[in-house]
Amino acid sequence: MSRYQRQIILPQIGEQGQQKLTEARVLVIGTGGLGCALLPYLVASGIGNLGIVDGDRVEESNLHRQILFSNNSIGKFKAEEAQVFLNNQNPACNITVYTEYLTAENALQLFEKYDIIVDATDRIAIRYLINDAAVLTGKPFVYGSIHRFEGQVSVFNYRNGPTYRCLFPKAVEVPSCAEAGVLGTSVGLIGLMQAQEVMKIILGTENVLSGELLLYNTLTASQHKFQFSKNEQIKITHAFLDTEYTSEKIEPKPFHSSLLEKYKLIDVRELNEHPRIQYHNILELPLSNFKETMNQLDKEQAYLVFCKSGLRAAKAVTILQEYNFKNTRALQESASQLEVLITNSSVLKQ
Repeated sequence: MSRYQRQIILPQIGEQGQQKLTEARVLVIGTGGLGCALLPYLVASGIGNLGIVDGDRVEESNLHRQILFSNNSIGKFKAEEAQVFLNNQNPACNITVYTEYLTAENALQLFEKYDIIVDATDRIAIRYLINDAAVLTGKPFVYGSIHRFEGQVSVFNYRNGPTYRCLFPKAVEVPSCAEAGVLGTSVGLIGLMQAQEVMKIILGTENVLSGELLLYNTLTASQHKFQFSKNEQIKITHAFLDTEYTSEKIEPKPFHSSLLEKYKLIDVRELNEHPRIQYHNILELPLSNFKETMNQLDKEQAYLVFCKSGLRAAKAVTILQEYNFKNTRALQESASQLEVLITNSSVLKQ
């Protein structure tokens, strides 16, 4: 226990509190900027059981803020690379990684194994899935997000308290980090605040951010708290998991090599994002000026749109549908996944 002696001497922790940390089971969704900031502190504190869910692979553009990774990590699964770093940091922590994306099909099964769920994603649609699965399994959900310099932190469904849907009944479109930009130190600060809320929940201390939304501006060092209450009219049932956690107009389509025979692919990522996919049938039309460049598209042609997370692809498809493009779909796979699938496609080998 000498490793943890400096925190054990705190009256709020003590040996009993340290034992609570050892027995805790925490599931972190995402190993982006938020996840990379909070994970080392959870592991260093002595949390005994940690799950990490992320199907993404490391890209060079991640490295300025995702500090668990190095140049040698590029192309590898983020969850596995994080596990290597964290195991070296504290071998006593039992870490399980899931190199997959959170879906309605696997969420309940994963959540049942853990006590606390941490949202370290940057996709609004997935937050509704995390919220609903957390409510159905009775787990508290630690929320954090960052938009440029404005961060948000809260704890939902804590002791049957207010949920994410109580605060945000309907999804609001917010640009991703790739679109809006982000500073590594800003996302790091919000991730550390999330880690602190996890610790407070485990230790049973007061002042957990339940029913409160903390807004912190990392540029001005100003913060505000807003209180919100539970909306008893919102009843979350298993039927929620049968819905698509995306824009109502978009139904993501899984990739199959046969689609390449009918559809053209549209990449709406910015031109400096990687990996760039080497395939002759891809149009590169960044979402940032999509309306200005979409005039080159044929309304009679079928298109599959992709990006890094699916969010920008869904936005692009919404725009296309507004301009009467009838056969357009967003792909559920990320660019990194799509690169592997296309490379292995039998269509390309013929």
